[in-house]
Amino acid sequence: MPTTFRSRCVRALAAGALSAGLISAGSAGAFAAGNAPTPSATHSKTTPSATHSKTPKTKASITIKANHTSVKAGQSVTFTGRTKGLKSGTKLVLQKQHNGKWTTLGSSTTVTKSHTYRLTHKFSTKGTQHVRVSTSGTTHSPTVSIKVS
Repeated sequence: MPTTFRSRCVRALAAGALSAGLISAGSAGAFAAGNAPTPSATHSKTTPSATHSKTPKTKASITIKANHTSVKAGQSVTFTGRTKGLKSGTKLVLQKQHNGKWTTLGSSTTVTKSHTYRLTHKFSTKGTQHVRVSTSGTTHSPTVSIKVS
């Protein structure tokens, strides 16, 4: 019976020593991990005033209106509209949809100080022409259909 008691004591001491070793290693690992920067800790350092101090950019837009939607070949159509979010002096071009792609026509203008534009184009190709006004970037007006007979 004394050997059973002694083996239990040895097992208990070994288990205690092993547990103490694992706990200290775990706490050392947790301490090391606690010093490493985490995304949430980095994100929480930004202040709301720093985030909101910049004014949000307004999305640029272009409106379009044609003075005629049906013309004879060789007649001109005048396109007018307003822009939002574009600087005055920004170049605008007239584009035509052909085979699913937009091609730039020869007509162009610039945005005025009052954020308006006026553009005239003479249509010679018969059929329905789908046109829009565009910047050299990604801002486009809605499409307008012009019937040329």
